[in-house]
Parts: sequence; C-alpha cells; structure tokens
Amino acid sequence: MTQPIIDMRSRPAYLHDFFGATPGTPAYDTAKWLNRRVGSQDPEHFRRSYTIEGYLAEIEAAGVSKAVVVGRETPSLTISNDEIANLVGHSDKLIGLGSVDIQQRGEKSAIEEINRAINTFGFRAINIEPGFGEPALQADDPVFFPVYEECLHFDVPVCLMSGPTTPDFAYAQPAAVARLARRYPLLKIICFHGYYPYVNEIVGAAFRYDNIYLVPDMYIFQPGSQLYVEAANTFLADQLLFGSSYPFRAMQQTVQDFAALGFKDEVLDKVFYQNAARLLGVNLLAKSAPRQPIAKTVTAATA
Repeated sequence: MTQPIIDMRSRPAYLHDFFGATPGTPAYDTAKWLNRRVGSQDPEHFRRSYTIEGYLAEIEAAGVSKAVVVGRETPSLTISNDEIANLVGHSDKLIGLGSVDIQQRGEKSAIEEINRAINTFGFRAINIEPGFGEPALQADDPVFFPVYEECLHFDVPVCLMSGPTTPDFAYAQPAAVARLARRYPLLKIICFHGYYPYVNEIVGAAFRYDNIYLVPDMYIFQPGSQLYVEAANTFLADQLLFGSSYPFRAMQQTVQDFAALGFKDEVLDKVFYQNAARLLGVNLLAKSAPRQPIAKTVTAATA
C-alpha cells in the first residue's frame, strides 16, 4: 500500500485572483513570486488548477489521499463557506474547513455560521485569522472566545492562520497561542504556516501544550525550519502535520521534498496521515456516498 497522505492546506488556483487565477494581474505576479520564494521548481505550476479537473489531477499525481480545502473570511479577502462547500462537493478527495470573522459578523452571526459550516456543509474545523482582522488582535483576545467555545461544543479543531504574510509581525508571535492552549486545554489548536518564522517559540509552546498542532506547510522548506523536523523526531511526532499550501507551492514536488526532510520512518506516517486523520475524523477505508456540488445560497448569516 502506498503512503496515505492528507494535505492539510490546499486550494485550486481558479478559486480566486489571490491564488493566481488571472494572468497579467499583480496578484498573478505575487503568486509567482511566492512560489519562487518557497522553492517551487515551476513557479507557474498553479495554472494546471485553473479547472476543477486540473486541480483533482494535481492531487492524483501527487499521491495525495485527501486535500483539505481552506476558505478565508477577512476584511481584505473572503472565500466563502458556500464556495468551499461547492468545491468539495465535486470529489470525496476534498475536505472542507469553515472560516468566520467574528469581528466583522458579531457573535450571533459567527455562531450561526459555525453551526452552518459544521451541520450543513460537514466541515471538519473552523479557521480564523486574528492577525488579519480590523483591528488586528492576538489569538487569545476575548472576542474570539465564542468561536473557541463553539468548536469545543462540536469537538472540532480551530485553525489559526499566521506567518510571514501577517501584516504586523506582532500578531505572528506565538505567545498568545500558548496562553490560548492554557485557557482551553481541550481545544485542538491547529497552527497554519507553523507560526514561522518564530519556529523555536511555537515548538516550545507545543512542547508545553499538547493541544497545539503545527502545519508549517510551505515554510518547512525555509531557513530555520529544520527544528520542526527535529522536534517531530523526538516529542512532536503526534503534533506535526503535512500541508502543501498549494497553489503557493507545487503539490507533487512538496510531497517529495517533505519525505526527504529527514523524518524517522515511524514518524513520517504520523505527519503525512495519522495525525490529520485523528484530528479531522477521517477514515480512508470508509466508503463515501457520491457527492454533488452545492449551489451557492445567501442566508441571513451571510448576507
């Protein structure tokens, strides 16, 4: 049996200009720039995912068993939960995560949207981006407590997105994640981009709090990131997860590069598959009924 792989951070390029959907635009140039920056051998590989068929072909070619598709809800960029639901409806290879911005929505609407994401769309986690809000806030700010408590209620992880693209690096530092993990010891906290470049600090937080999970995705190939691998080979084996960050890094190349980073054999299956399967409740052996795309609707919670 080939190595099962769950890619914890993936999106097709056609989904938004931010992902390079429109050649000749500044956003396209930025997508190319970022691909070069993180080591993609072909900085325009993402053009192959300009259709759903192309995107699924990329997943197949990379040997990825399940790709976790993440939307966003921030003042500067929104890829709605309806769009993510429609996308994952095309294939049971895709898993959706919901996103909410409680600062924009307010508590009532945010809770309604979390309920809709989990109960209507079957999403497996909720993504928030405190450092991208207006105003930017730390992850342990009380405004986010209703989101965390709703995730606890449904027993789904919360995903925090931070890293070098966070507008103010003060909100990319992981001390707030440690405080959050301490306040909510039963909350499963997934850290997209692995809070790079603060690798030592987030690894230290994950050492202290085993409800912190790291997805360094494309930044695991950057200077200073070998510490993620070193930690996984010692105490962090159950808390590190694979992510390609596609379309900002080539998917098949990323799988191959990740496997060559120096993980112990007994650790590699955990970070490629087991940890994500446990967190998201995924069973690759279970048979799924055929899924159909979901038509986009507008509700009171999203209007």
